[in-house]
Amino acid sequence: MTATATVRGVGVSVSEDGHRTPVVLLDASDRVVPIFISDDQAQSMQLALDGENFERPLTHDLLVDMVMEFGGAIDRVRIDDLADATFYAKIDAEQYRDGERRQLSFDARPSDAIALALRTDCPIEISDEVIDRAGRPASSF
Repeated sequence: MTATATVRGVGVSVSEDGHRTPVVLLDASDRVVPIFISDDQAQSMQLALDGENFERPLTHDLLVDMVMEFGGAIDRVRIDDLADATFYAKIDAEQYRDGERRQLSFDARPSDAIALALRTDCPIEISDEVIDRAGRPASSF
């Protein structure tokens, strides 16, 4: 089973030794799932959340434009596994060619999948197993 998630926000986690790591927080099933990301991914997500464009297309903007130009669309993204503290994701897409619909699924880093979902307004889904293992009570954020 899966739950639909929304991006609560992008922030920074600070460890006891003062190390700062960007994190995206996803709300799903009355829980918050924190996923640590890179600085670049955090910037890309924050620009999408703010509805701002960079002066030149960022990688995620370019990918969305290319998918659309090739007759495709991103339908949803799924965060579907967690192994050894690493999240795994899929991007589900479709392409129309010669009147035929072709369904596609691509392995992706969750940060890339989320950045694309924010740009295309497609659903973000998280498996219940991932929520159970990584989710935290919403009250702790």
